Amino acid sequence: MSEIPTLEGTPQREHWGSKFGVILAVAGSAVGLGNFLRFPGQAVNNGGGAFMIPYIVSFLILGIPICWCEWTMGRLGGRFGQNNGPGVMFALWRRGPAKGIGALTLFIPVVVYMYYVFVEAWCLQYAVHFFRGGFAELFGTALAEASGETTDVEAIVGASGAYFGESVGMANNGDVFRKGNMVWMVLICFAVNFVIIYKGVTRGIETFCKVAMPMLLVCACIILVRVLTLDGISSGLGFMWNPKWESLADPQVWLAAAGQIFFTLSVGFGLILCYSSYLRKDDDVVLTSLSASSTNEFCEVVLGGMIVVPTAFLFLGAENAAGTTFGLGFVTLPAIMHFMPGGSFFGGMWFGLLFLAAVTSSLSMLQPAIAFLEDGFGLKRTASVLLLGVITAIGAIVPMYFTHGLVGLDHTDFWCNFMMIIAATAQVLLFGWVIGAERGCREANRGADVKLPSFMPFVLRYVTPTFLLVVLGAWAFTNAPGYIDGMRPALRGVEAARGVYEPVIADHFSEENLGEEQIEARSEAILGADADPNQLPEWLAPHAEEAGKARTAAEADANAARWVFIGLVLFYGLLLGLTDIACRNRIGRNIAAAEANGVCLEA
Repeated sequence: MSEIPTLEGTPQREHWGSKFGVILAVAGSAVGLGNFLRFPGQAVNNGGGAFMIPYIVSFLILGIPICWCEWTMGRLGGRFGQNNGPGVMFALWRRGPAKGIGALTLFIPVVVYMYYVFVEAWCLQYAVHFFRGGFAELFGTALAEASGETTDVEAIVGASGAYFGESVGMANNGDVFRKGNMVWMVLICFAVNFVIIYKGVTRGIETFCKVAMPMLLVCACIILVRVLTLDGISSGLGFMWNPKWESLADPQVWLAAAGQIFFTLSVGFGLILCYSSYLRKDDDVVLTSLSASSTNEFCEVVLGGMIVVPTAFLFLGAENAAGTTFGLGFVTLPAIMHFMPGGSFFGGMWFGLLFLAAVTSSLSMLQPAIAFLEDGFGLKRTASVLLLGVITAIGAIVPMYFTHGLVGLDHTDFWCNFMMIIAATAQVLLFGWVIGAERGCREANRGADVKLPSFMPFVLRYVTPTFLLVVLGAWAFTNAPGYIDGMRPALRGVEAARGVYEPVIADHFSEENLGEEQIEARSEAILGADADPNQLPEWLAPHAEEAGKARTAAEADANAARWVFIGLVLFYGLLLGLTDIACRNRIGRNIAAAEANGVCLEA
């Protein structure tokens, strides 16, 4: 079999410099904020140690098989000279649906980058603020101003929450651009990412990850040692990991575990397809993918699972140790560092670690689009980097502007996650039923130091797709209705107004000792269907102005969510159109030339 020739002025194809380099690069793409912040929250809220049972089952049935599929398909596409998701998909399946799947492998990483770089800037801002002593000053002021009714923990957590809200502009849309230096932090993150990505796969991504990943691991281990030597940390570890076996009967726990595995390994993003396409045709994909996945799991379970929640429980109590990703990461953790000896140093190190993890992930989100512009339209590196920089900078304005309640970021993240599951499901079905599971496994075993198990074709054809379809259905049924309703201004406005009125109504009738259902019936009778302020009784009318403000804010958030959704649909449509053009022209011609030169799918 011949290698594909260089065509139409295509630059010499890059390859990874070493197996170690590709492992670190792929592990770096997966190791991110989800490992250190999302996983601890998921585990402690879903059964503690018992959570690891559905987590491991999902890792074995869902995570590893999908990784093998993507690594194999990416290496196959690379033989056809394609380093981009649309080109890989079209090389494997010369049908229209392949273009739709390929467009998703561009859409997901590019859109995720647009808001991820904003979160990356938060990490940088916090690291700088810690090292400069800003948090020590902030917390000192909070303690000095605290009243006798406020505990030290409440004062510190409150100050931390206020700082986070002000830094990211949660009070009003556009606050990020009106005050603070967060815009400068975002620009620095853009510069770091695009300087590295401009240097290419080997000199840029691989070189950076060879330095950044060991630094990340060293910093995490130093912090872990400090945490494990804290007095009383065993109580925190018990809070995190003591199993709640009854939780295994809850389907939501299994869905949470499957979702965590799915997102932590970056499957369905299109990142692995792109990275593995730079492998040579006999480079190992089986053991390499296992090594990258294992590195990610070590960072998540051992490092992430033993630092954040146990320390939060030790210093701040159970009520502050089980929160959301952003709550744990940017409110709880800074408060922890105040109570930890040497907290300013370890706080700066921790957020520096998160910044490194975020950069290794965000780099991988840029490379698929860079490769598409080069392979699909023949752009040189400088032009493709500049064009993508402009596109992502414009796109990043949306989550940076719609920061009231982080609506822009939240809705963008949800729809990207939803599309990610669809993309992964489509890729596994393509591998198992279009390429053929047996043929795909033979290709995976080419050059493998460890062969795939003999039962893997059955798993890839039946078990993993079924699991994915169940996860997709459950995810949509559980989460989609709330986000769809979140785009309905009238509904959200009424709900916000009711949120103001109902506590007042409950307080008004408190002396009658009514039950919850009776209070709800009274509220319904008083407020009606739309909580019309003109129909309120006199004792409730004074709260109409407050309810009106809440209604207006909620309607604005719903309109923002609607525009975010419309923008995402239009952007996907644009990418689908560009994918079709590229596949009909340059990508299609190069694939045909590769086939004429003897390249095929057979191992």
